[in-house]
Amino acid sequence: MRDPPQPVTSFASRTLIEHILRGVAAAGLIGVAITTGAENPLVSGAALLVALVLMRGCPMCWTVGMIETLVLRRRTRCACDEAAKAQPLSCRRD
Repeated sequence: MRDPPQPVTSFASRTLIEHILRGVAAAGLIGVAITTGAENPLVSGAALLVALVLMRGCPMCWTVGMIETLVLRRRTRCACDEAAKAQPLSCRRD
């Protein structure tokens, strides 16, 4: 039996680790944008643009995505637990 389909959302990631890594990379790029802003505005602007893409918007969008990722993870686990009760060994945990 396959895992239940996950709804498509704008901000959530497939895994929690992926979401956190995107946030860490974006935070680093924001730091680069702040520190290089005066001496090299093109690098600063590019770093900020890539950070916004990694966060899928602003930092609040990243936070909403974190919450959505956690909710989807919990729903998948609950659905998997229900399937395992109905048919043992039918649901695989990742």
